Amino acid sequence: METGGKVMLKVQELRDQFDNLEKHTQWGIDFVERYTKFVKERSEIELNYAKQIRNLSKKYQPKKNSREEEENKYSSCRAFLSTLNELQDYAGQHELVAENLTAQIIAELAKYTQELKAERKSHFHDGRKAQQQIENSWKQLEACKRRFERDCKEADRAQQYFEKMDADINVTKADVEKRCYNKARQQSQMRHQMASDSKNEYAAYLQKFNQEQNDHYYTIIPNIFQKIQDMEEKRIERLGESMRTFAEVDRQILPIVGKCLDGITTAAESIESKNDSKQVVDSYKSGFEPPGDVEFEDYGQAMKRAVSETSLSNSRGESKPEKPTKRQGKLWPFIKKNKGSGPEDFSHLPPEQRRKKLQAKIDDLNKDIQKEMDQRDALTKMKDVYIKNPQMGDPTSLDPRLGEIAQNIDKLQAEVQKFEGWLAEVEGRMPVKSDPPTKRQSAVFETQNNAPVTNNCAQDRESPDGSYTEEPSSEPPVKAADPEFDDEFEEEEVLPTIGTCKALYPFEGTNEGTISITEGELLYVIEEDKGDGWTRVRRNEEQEGYVPTSYVEVFLDNNTKDS
Repeated sequence: METGGKVMLKVQELRDQFDNLEKHTQWGIDFVERYTKFVKERSEIELNYAKQIRNLSKKYQPKKNSREEEENKYSSCRAFLSTLNELQDYAGQHELVAENLTAQIIAELAKYTQELKAERKSHFHDGRKAQQQIENSWKQLEACKRRFERDCKEADRAQQYFEKMDADINVTKADVEKRCYNKARQQSQMRHQMASDSKNEYAAYLQKFNQEQNDHYYTIIPNIFQKIQDMEEKRIERLGESMRTFAEVDRQILPIVGKCLDGITTAAESIESKNDSKQVVDSYKSGFEPPGDVEFEDYGQAMKRAVSETSLSNSRGESKPEKPTKRQGKLWPFIKKNKGSGPEDFSHLPPEQRRKKLQAKIDDLNKDIQKEMDQRDALTKMKDVYIKNPQMGDPTSLDPRLGEIAQNIDKLQAEVQKFEGWLAEVEGRMPVKSDPPTKRQSAVFETQNNAPVTNNCAQDRESPDGSYTEEPSSEPPVKAADPEFDDEFEEEEVLPTIGTCKALYPFEGTNEGTISITEGELLYVIEEDKGDGWTRVRRNEEQEGYVPTSYVEVFLDNNTKDS
């Protein structure tokens, strides 16, 4: 019985170890699934990060036909655009990380987890089955043992009963005759035979059980445990490989990410502050000539204007003495700009800006002309092919299109000539940096002390550029006053007229110091354009102001031209 108790104890201990192994292997599977979930969440983070980076880059990309495109001429803006483009590649690398994590870790671990569960189930099924078999063998062995024990006890009782009858002196001859004695002997022999058979059966089954038990504990169960151990080691190694892959996926994108960062660094190093500031200067340089010194106005002396029949003013009829007017306080470089698109010749812009606009317009027109000429050349070649091979098409079918293209080229060339004329006008009036600024008259009237300056104002002005026409107007030009006559009335002289002009286009003088004109109107010129794009004119004795030079056709007096 003691040996049977030890065997049962070992079986129970084995069952406990199977339970512990089952719990541990289940924990291992849960750990693999937990790590798979971790990698999956990391992949989702990479995808979301890449998406946010792409959206950020797209958000700050320059829009078409907007101010952002004009800003690309600055190196800092181009560097920022390069940074945005590099971020697109940077986001693509994070998308690649998410893709590799999904393909190389998540999918593989999910597949392996299913295989691991099936393998674990198979191993523990074999272990349970082997354990059940050894327990059943033990139960059969115990049954054989109990039967042998029972038969032995029955045989002992039968032998004792027979011996008792054989030794009893009271047994009569009649009892013997009744064969009670023989029956007891036969019963004893039979019991002994049954005990002997049970003994043999018990011995044989015991030998079989010992063999099965030996196989169970030294072969079957160790093999099952070894398989479970191999399975567990493979699981751990697979996790290690996944973790190495996790790091390798990030390491693979580092060279590309490094190139992206190098591109951003290169873009940052390409920023040139001096060139950017020069771009600003070139973009907003007006080209205005700096104003001259404002001359002293002496109101302490009586200002009388003598009217002479030979004077220029008298040639236009009797005029009323003009009231002294104050010069407008604002300087011309700071005049408010007219709102709106402005005239076609960009005369509302400062000279330098106007020149750039005209040049850009000429370049665009030349590009359009080149496109039309390319189309014309292509159609001409096609027409030649049709002429040589009539079966391919009718050559006359291309004539309308060729005629249309020729008209378009003529129109575009006419536009180019028109804008080139305006450009030549602007470039002819552009001030030279080395020239000293000319003094500007600050009042209508000049004092006696300033009379010499006033008398020579026509000679001190610059001569008109080649853009002005010198053809005589239909209206008789008013000649400048005789210098000898002016010397007699130095105290009362105002700015003289130096010629006449005819308005080519209407102009609304909404800014201070300007005067409105209508198309075809004749006016008197009292001050030439000094390079700022404005000419001072007078309508009558009391109305005078500045108008854009490109809006009028100026006819200077002969004396002024000669000077």
